[in-house]
Amino acid sequence: MSNGNPQGTKPRREFLQSAGAAALTAAATPPWATVAGNLGLLRGAIPGLAPDDVAGIRAEIEKRHDESVRRLQTWIKQPSIAAENRGMNEGCALMMDFLRDAGFQRVEKMPTDGQPGVFATLDAGAPKTMGLYFMYDVKQADPAEWSSPPFEARLVEKPFGNVVMGRGAVNQKGPEATFLAALHAIRGAGKKLPVNLVFVAEGEEEIGSPHFPQVVRRPEVLEALRKCVGITMPSASQDLDGSVTTFLGAKGVIELEMISSGEKWGRGPRKDVHSSNKARLDSPAWHLVEALTTLVTPDGNDPAIEGYTAKVRPLSESDRKMIEVAAKRLNEETTKKGMGVQHWVHDVSWEQALELLVSKPTVNIEGLVGGYTGPGGKTILPGRALAKLDLRLVPDMTAKESLELFKAHLAKKGFGDIEVNMTGGYDPTSTPADAKIVRAEETVYKRHGIDPVVMPRLAGSWPGYVFTGEPLKMAAGHFGLGHGNGAHAPDEYYVIESKNPAVQGMDGAVFSHVEYLYELAASA
Repeated sequence: MSNGNPQGTKPRREFLQSAGAAALTAAATPPWATVAGNLGLLRGAIPGLAPDDVAGIRAEIEKRHDESVRRLQTWIKQPSIAAENRGMNEGCALMMDFLRDAGFQRVEKMPTDGQPGVFATLDAGAPKTMGLYFMYDVKQADPAEWSSPPFEARLVEKPFGNVVMGRGAVNQKGPEATFLAALHAIRGAGKKLPVNLVFVAEGEEEIGSPHFPQVVRRPEVLEALRKCVGITMPSASQDLDGSVTTFLGAKGVIELEMISSGEKWGRGPRKDVHSSNKARLDSPAWHLVEALTTLVTPDGNDPAIEGYTAKVRPLSESDRKMIEVAAKRLNEETTKKGMGVQHWVHDVSWEQALELLVSKPTVNIEGLVGGYTGPGGKTILPGRALAKLDLRLVPDMTAKESLELFKAHLAKKGFGDIEVNMTGGYDPTSTPADAKIVRAEETVYKRHGIDPVVMPRLAGSWPGYVFTGEPLKMAAGHFGLGHGNGAHAPDEYYVIESKNPAVQGMDGAVFSHVEYLYELAASA
């Protein structure tokens, strides 16, 4: 999943000022006293649960702590990398086993033209039904870049607590395993789930979800999803200071490759030749560079594709108000420091930077490959060069039309020979602020003393469009307390035990999902 948090990670120094005192308190305080006391949870304040039921579920979470951690470690130890076609069938089977263990009565593997998806249901005999979205694939990982092996799921001590480190720890296996632990705890405490569950999952989120619609649009899946009040994707929403930012949607994305070759162009070499021939031959690599420069303004910051931004929906007054409030609550310098930057594009203000983040379509170069890139030099004229791009989309743009405009632009500018291969992507998503799932998550956060910063949309992307768009038109979003970091990067982690009482460890995050399910069940 692509992360677009506008705030980034809080500096550790700020966090550690309270961590020392928290550690001393934790040593003398039972785990659930920490959760209930420091976070201000009120016994019996959860709709549909008596005080004894609350205590029973909390005790069950604590009793199953080691089991929950082991489940997550087992999941991380199974690589499932769609980009490398590595461990995908095994990863799918493992997740299906986890679902059966958690109480899902129907668990089916859904073949697609790519990696398989999964459809599952849990009928609790409840009046309301909630949808769940999971992904079981993860990004690639180079062990040489990690301080702990990415697929060993070791427990590592950090200044802010004990974490599990590994690829997929926070994106998304940690939050997903945490949600499943909530189901185990409710059942272990002798309670029925307060809502029924409809579950859909894919194994290609990290390559742009090219075949996920084949799962969701099967008749039996659509029929089940139409009964849901909304779709939730578990997340670890807390920053290092305990704060939470929520999003009422997400940008869409197109991931593609541009390939320039002498073979397709009909000019330049069909294969690598000695570089002395540049005096008399065209260069496919320079041809690609020229094509790339037509896609954006000279400074590289604004799309220049004809018609690309024509259907962009302007920000509403409520969107602008959200951004204005967020600019006052989120720390600009902390964000810049976390990203290692000094300036925003065009040197805009902090509020303008946040506005651009959620409202501006983009054309970004992810990578350029051509010719020799090893140590030293190698005097060749490459016969082929490749660029990997991602294009972020906002309402009311669509991936299909944007790709057509992209190809038409290249043809009009004289670069119709360049191959354009879309490897994945999807439309933007939007969910109303008054949706049941949004109100339920806000209620749980506020019960924990957290007033979430609300943004119009996530600057990153996830395939929620299959739910929010036609034919379902459902609300979709993310929920979950807890903290993790490093998605797509080395040393990815998910907090198991937190030294800061404002930040939930895994047990507290499990209980937040219990609260969310009961809150959703009680919603009007």
